[in-house]
Amino acid sequence: MNLVRNVFTIFIVSLTTVSLAQISRGTVQEGLTIKSEILGKSLPYTIYLPYDYNSSERSYPVVYLLHGYTDNHTAWIQFGEANMVADKAIAEQKIPAMILVMPEAGVTWFLNNYDNTVRYEDFFIKEFIPFIESTYRIRTENRYRGISGLSMGGFGALLYSIKYPELFSACSAFSPAIYTKEEYINFSSDRWNKTESIVYGPKLEGEKRITKHLLSNNLLDIVNAMDKKKLQGLRIYIDCGDDDFLYKGNSMFHILLREKQIPHEYRVRDGKHSWTYWRTGLGDGLQFIGESFH
Repeated sequence: MNLVRNVFTIFIVSLTTVSLAQISRGTVQEGLTIKSEILGKSLPYTIYLPYDYNSSERSYPVVYLLHGYTDNHTAWIQFGEANMVADKAIAEQKIPAMILVMPEAGVTWFLNNYDNTVRYEDFFIKEFIPFIESTYRIRTENRYRGISGLSMGGFGALLYSIKYPELFSACSAFSPAIYTKEEYINFSSDRWNKTESIVYGPKLEGEKRITKHLLSNNLLDIVNAMDKKKLQGLRIYIDCGDDDFLYKGNSMFHILLREKQIPHEYRVRDGKHSWTYWRTGLGDGLQFIGESFH
């Protein structure tokens, strides 16, 4: 019996190995650039094209995949293995073949900054999306456009989808950097000047940090003040680990969405603010977005 069991195990492992080996691989192109008139410079981006992009003539849905604070446009491939996750999900027919676009944002928080000297949000909406969707074979209706991201990028993905629901059908945000006003007030001076001052203003202390600019980009305040009917066509997915330091803002955002009766999916898995957590959740996030593309 042991011999039969061992042979059967080897057979199953062999089948799995063959199956994995036969997955069609997409193409990753890093270090591509776009010249921005709004920002006055060229920015790099990375793109994932599904396995049949070069052998077909059809157009594809797209997901904009945003990186975290201090990361760059290559992070989702290098650390998140987004291409491998997408290849496997497409092969298993869990998601439709789609294009993933990973822009470079530096530490802009994907925002126009407090004095409008760096207008990243304007660049992304007015230049980057039109450039990408005129350069590649992409279906340009909003129902075929999704957005996702982690940490700073999770914040950016939620912010863009909620500010511009006419542009996106779905958003999946991993450990989005959502903070309450109390958290902003209580940040140390070192933390504020290193991280937040770039976009919200330098050398601010206490309640002076709660500026009009900050409130206009704070997800809790935006959703609390808006008419929920504006988000009727937007599908929202949030995933934040039970040991993530961003638990409070994410929990508060989930509660707010519930109280406003805004449909969404909220996931809390075992894990912390790490690539292991995001990498293992990306497939489900893409599947959630992909459901909008059918």
